[in-house]
Amino acid sequence: MGERELKIAVSLVLDEHVTLSLREMCRGCGLPGEALMAMVEEGLLQPQGPSPAQWRFAASELERVRAALRLQRDLGLNLAGVALALDLLDEVRALRARVRVLEQLLD
Repeated sequence: MGERELKIAVSLVLDEHVTLSLREMCRGCGLPGEALMAMVEEGLLQPQGPSPAQWRFAASELERVRAALRLQRDLGLNLAGVALALDLLDEVRALRARVRVLEQLLD
């Protein structure tokens, strides 16, 4: 995939069934492979596959990397702090979704 095509693909709403290689993830978020591997080691990303050469990332992981980079840049968090913050944000989103469902049931 050329750089132009990757930029177009990244700008589109990514389908959950779309997967990206480590190389495509690196291009999509502008990070070297070592940085993404560190995120995998910290538990921030959950690739499928036995080794980095065979890893496949869900397209939604690209947005997770971007959120991680914003947390590092804006708050100065290390990867462990970023992992905790993203887990808490995921939990807040899930709880808000449950509240919306409950509110709809009460209406």
